[in-house]
Amino acid sequence: MGWSKHHPLGLIYSAPQSCYRGYTLIANSNGGHYAHLVDMEGHICHRWHADAGISYASLLPNGHLLVRTLPPQDAGPATGFPGGSASILELDWDSHVIWHYHNPMLHLDFERLPNGNTLVLLWAPLPADVDAQIRGGYQAEQDPRPMLGDVLQEITPDGAVVTQWRSWEHLSLEDNRICPLETRREWTHCNAINVTPTGDWVVSFRQISVVGIVDRGTGHFRWKWGPGNLSHQHYPTYLPTGRVLLFDNGSHRRGQGVPYSRVIEIDPATNLIVWEYRGEPPFSFYSPIMSSAERLPNGNTLICEGSAGRLFEVTPDKAIVWEGVHLPGVHAGSRRRRRWPSRRLEHRLPGASLRARPPGVGGQGLGPSALRLNRLEARGESGRTVVETQHHGGGTPGPA
Repeated sequence: MGWSKHHPLGLIYSAPQSCYRGYTLIANSNGGHYAHLVDMEGHICHRWHADAGISYASLLPNGHLLVRTLPPQDAGPATGFPGGSASILELDWDSHVIWHYHNPMLHLDFERLPNGNTLVLLWAPLPADVDAQIRGGYQAEQDPRPMLGDVLQEITPDGAVVTQWRSWEHLSLEDNRICPLETRREWTHCNAINVTPTGDWVVSFRQISVVGIVDRGTGHFRWKWGPGNLSHQHYPTYLPTGRVLLFDNGSHRRGQGVPYSRVIEIDPATNLIVWEYRGEPPFSFYSPIMSSAERLPNGNTLICEGSAGRLFEVTPDKAIVWEGVHLPGVHAGSRRRRRWPSRRLEHRLPGASLRARPPGVGGQGLGPSALRLNRLEARGESGRTVVETQHHGGGTPGPA
């Protein structure tokens, strides 16, 4: 998308008969203290607030919001790294914090699991012998030594680690070289985790342009793909068909005349790209960092062009049917957006329709006229329990 001070902002196009109707959850990766639910007309219908900041958010089935906060002031060797966070918080509908998990090495993504545990992504210093064998990249003066690697942990509500996976124990040091245009502060830079219906993990490693599916039981890769095909991709998701959808940023694509991004759907059984979206001309759609794509239930795809703060929905035939630029809460630097349909929201959020609201969710309305713009986070008020979980464990589970 071209950059212009005079470009229209907000909702700039909508073809309602072709859209998948719902509410879009928006949180800005570059920082801020709010997450917003926006309707199909671009209006804010609800928002959450956290004093610790909201860099990324995910809506849970019970209507709570799981968020990643702003970075800590001191993250040791990861201080100043993009995507870092001090904590993961669970907020109720009124932004009360009911669960905390603190770890200064948190970064980028997380996933709440059906068993109530949470899958988190952490940085960790690589063993010195591993660091010495990694090839590629360039050494900058401020890069930590040894460089950092990625660790996935499944933690219980009280912070106990039940599963741990270290990337360097399962990736070939010889085959997975850092892009020569990237620094050696990190080896892999895992930027997304997604869980399949069988509990395996879909992972994305930006520095080495690799996506894969990890068998949760063995830790081994069931599928791995990317080098020579991807360029610093983001946000792979596992589709009901068994295929994988992702945003291929294209920042250092081999042999390209001009940079461009694309959204692709890959069949892991054949490693073939079965669907692809590009801009026309290709360089009109380009985000060198961040970004995402989500397949909607009607077959459309919701795309976040993060660097430009642009959200748009395309049909399987690649026609744009809904588009917004800098919608409320969206700024250049947006990473990932999700849309929840009204029908699903009846079962997880208050006031999504005029039908009866589910018990235990509350009686607030969902709509621009019902929005209260002074919903500040409260800790432990009104009889609510706030659970703080340090990365070494401790604490007790809060309300479900």
